[in-house]
Amino acid sequence: MSTTNPLASPDRRLLLLNGPNLNQLGLREPELYGTETLDDVARIAAATARALGYDIETVQSNHEGVLIDAIHAARNRVAGIVINPGGLTHSSVSLRDALSAVALPFAEVHVTDLDHREPFRRFSYLHDLAAVRVVGQGVRGYAVAVEELVALL
Repeated sequence: MSTTNPLASPDRRLLLLNGPNLNQLGLREPELYGTETLDDVARIAAATARALGYDIETVQSNHEGVLIDAIHAARNRVAGIVINPGGLTHSSVSLRDALSAVALPFAEVHVTDLDHREPFRRFSYLHDLAAVRVVGQGVRGYAVAVEELVALL
């Protein structure tokens, strides 16, 4: 789902990226992730962005390279990125390098609180680069991430 106006200025656009398995929101472990879906996430983020005068483009992929390509393509098209890298949070130096290379401010968002999950989930390759980090607020965290990122822009 993309709600980006192609005529919108890059300084008024955001990219929302969701990594592996986030297409399973609403189905996967609802006791942890809730029952809201990725479509709900996209609607929440888009409505929040719109209220702040921004357009948003959304990309979800279970493939790391697709996310990296989307980050590279965003360099001159958006003002910032909101990303939930899913399991790549804990394993992808390449995703970190892509975000660092484009030098766009980004918000790292996670539906659950990683500090209260399994030990291997407590490490993030992105946390020290992120301009904003929102964890453990459910899908509402996407709205918070958009608000906080826009406030920095």
